[in-house]
Amino acid sequence: MLTTTKKILRQAEKFGYAVGAFNVNDLEVIEAVLEAALAEHSPVIIQTSEGAIEYAGMHALGGAVHGLALYTPKYANLPIAFHLDHGKNPELVKEAIKSGWYTSVMIDASGHTFAENVEITRDIVLEARHYGISVEAELGSIAGIEDFVSVKDQDAHLTDSKQTRAFIRETGCDSLAVAIGTSHGAYKYKGDPKLDLERLQKIKKMVGHTPLVLHGASCVPEELRKKCTALGCVLKDAQGVSDDLIKKAIKAGINKVNIDTDLRLAFTVGVREALAKDPTNIDPRKILGPAKKLITELVRKKMRLLGSSGKA
Repeated sequence: MLTTTKKILRQAEKFGYAVGAFNVNDLEVIEAVLEAALAEHSPVIIQTSEGAIEYAGMHALGGAVHGLALYTPKYANLPIAFHLDHGKNPELVKEAIKSGWYTSVMIDASGHTFAENVEITRDIVLEARHYGISVEAELGSIAGIEDFVSVKDQDAHLTDSKQTRAFIRETGCDSLAVAIGTSHGAYKYKGDPKLDLERLQKIKKMVGHTPLVLHGASCVPEELRKKCTALGCVLKDAQGVSDDLIKKAIKAGINKVNIDTDLRLAFTVGVREALAKDPTNIDPRKILGPAKKLITELVRKKMRLLGSSGKA
């Protein structure tokens, strides 16, 4: 069943766990994520970036999610949210709101001044309210590159805990993405992975029951990284957020965890393995099938890590 991230995260915040938000670009990944949610009996957030919309189209992606969520009996009781991730273009966010596909959107005006961020976010929240859609906003910038999201390390700034309460009050946003040391992409850290958990704890005290979101949270699993490298991938120094840090972040107040890179890695390994195993194979189903299986296995592990398994 389709629902909003607000409803899903309200339960997560109340009971102290997090829900995975998984970026998708095509039907195979959508199906793989839903199969994982079904197996784990977990709520799930399926999200598309601006880049995914440019690649596959808003209506194609929305139609696929709605078709599976609403017309496939086995998914009937699964809480599924369809979310626009990192909407930096307000006009595109409004298009998503009015499209009838999305049950929640993110407006990312974190690159603007605080006052401008408040104004842009408030405008999106007012628009979304007419359609019963929940809104995620961002305060502080996440470093790295993910589709059209690009913030140089030296320009990235962590979330100021003192601003969070006023920001939520003035914008009316339903959840807040915070910058505490993660980054987008497969190369998150040059040294040991670190998160500013003390800052996160201060933020949580300021925002009360508003759910907090952690972007750039892929861990770049060592097993998949080694397999991909052995199959020809170039992933030198790729490093993500450890499972231990994710657990500590959830304990400190994170309720939504965004994951993209790990899915891309699993997909790539699956496809490369299939092609290497049988060079004569030209059947897309037999090439993409193993990739779907690996993504489902990965997402199931993520759901158990986040504590959302059994919460549907």
